[in-house]
Amino acid sequence: MSEMELLLRLTAALAIGVLIGLERGWKTRRAEDQKRAAGFRTFALSGLLGGISAALAEVLGGLFIGFAFFGFSLAFVSFHWLQARDEGHFSVTTVVAGLVTFVLGALAVAGDQRIAAASAVAAALLLALREPLHRWIARLTWEEVRAVLILVAMTFLLLPFLPNRTVDPWDAINPYQIWLLAILIAAISFGGYVAMKVFGSRLGLMMTATAGGLASSTATTVTFARMARERPGTWRLLSAGILVSSIVMTARVGVFAAALNAALLPLILPALLVSGGALTLGAALLASGRSAPAGAELAIANPLDIGTTLRLAAILAVIMLSVGIVLQEFGDEGVIAIAAISGLADVDAVTISMVQMSKSTLADVTAVQAVLVSVAVNTVSKAAIAAFLGGRRVGLAVGLASLVALIGIAVAAAAIGLL
Repeated sequence: MSEMELLLRLTAALAIGVLIGLERGWKTRRAEDQKRAAGFRTFALSGLLGGISAALAEVLGGLFIGFAFFGFSLAFVSFHWLQARDEGHFSVTTVVAGLVTFVLGALAVAGDQRIAAASAVAAALLLALREPLHRWIARLTWEEVRAVLILVAMTFLLLPFLPNRTVDPWDAINPYQIWLLAILIAAISFGGYVAMKVFGSRLGLMMTATAGGLASSTATTVTFARMARERPGTWRLLSAGILVSSIVMTARVGVFAAALNAALLPLILPALLVSGGALTLGAALLASGRSAPAGAELAIANPLDIGTTLRLAAILAVIMLSVGIVLQEFGDEGVIAIAAISGLADVDAVTISMVQMSKSTLADVTAVQAVLVSVAVNTVSKAAIAAFLGGRRVGLAVGLASLVALIGIAVAAAAIGLL
């Protein structure tokens, strides 16, 4: 390792300590000087000490860093214990944060700097989000905890024993992949569910719409459209919220495509970008100059409930089997028809199925066409729901933005030869 590279790595180790120390120092900013065991400077030096120890270990041998870590841990824990005894306040978080800072500083010098930096950011976020996370834990019900535990158990205990091959005559059903994809959908949806639990919808309509779009853009459309009918003065903002949830849905399609088969991105990304841009413009025009109304509550079921996950797996299996049969009997046109029908209720399942099958039995162009048709049908169905439940003004606002988005999809698809 050259001197310049070592200097850069030690700088990264120091930056890791500064990042974590900034959060810890801010939390203890009201404490008197000389009354806290570890603050901003201590954490910054801890990261640098870890980096220096790792650098010396290359010369003195691997045991050196073990002794250095032991000595650091002993000193850090001792001072923290003295502070806890003096104040009667017992928490191991700061101790763990100090140990993590030392180890990440060492990793920045001896290992991958990117992993060390990413881990430091994750650690700082966990420390900074103490209150929201505690509030979320307090709001959890036993049913939600049980659902997560059961799902984790089924994933790590059941998944390894599922056959990772097709088991049907049409070469379409792979039990391992279906269960893994169902978990993927549920995990992403759980992000929206957690956002609703942590932040609550009263922090803003757009936060609610974004979280709702992660969980279910259709459910968000139904909820906001009903609220718009009940509260006519908020129809513009609620219409914007419906569009925001559709933007999130569009982004999810792109994420699934990128994660499962990046080769499809050049075909599908232009249409998604144009559609998302049209919806974003519509939402911005509707939401400009207005403040979000209070009380925008979304009733969304826990997506990690085992019953919900099993239904997702069943939907994926049915779509994949249907596509396999139709592809053999009727060709590509039949696949597009299945995607259109499925898009009335769900876009994720269609996207996952088509993108996954494009790696084996389904042509890339057909898979992208099917996904875009599903997105288009789902967009039309939500515009119809908005008009039916929300009234003329909501229907017109959502419908016009959706129409522009659909035209954008068609133009982008034609430009790259999909039509």
